[in-house]
Amino acid sequence: MTSFQNNNNNEKKEEFRKYLEKTGVIDALTKVLVGLYEEPERPPNAVDYIKRYIGAPQNVDVDSLKRENEQLRAQLDKLSKQMEEFKRSK
Repeated sequence: MTSFQNNNNNEKKEEFRKYLEKTGVIDALTKVLVGLYEEPERPPNAVDYIKRYIGAPQNVDVDSLKRENEQLRAQLDKLSKQMEEFKRSK
């Protein structure tokens, strides 16, 4: 590789790095990787973890949605049991 080609490649890499930084990609990747690092239990598939968090809509509190999901599942279980009891009592 000639010196000219090497410089051209370095310039392209630097332009691309600046683009990623300017558009927030580097910050987003850093946040998701820090989140993965801070998980108490490592997810079995890190790529799925990253996809799930990168693909989440902006301005959404994922932890809040997880808590709400758990509450709704518990409520569903409770109501399902009540419905079964009601059916048996007929």
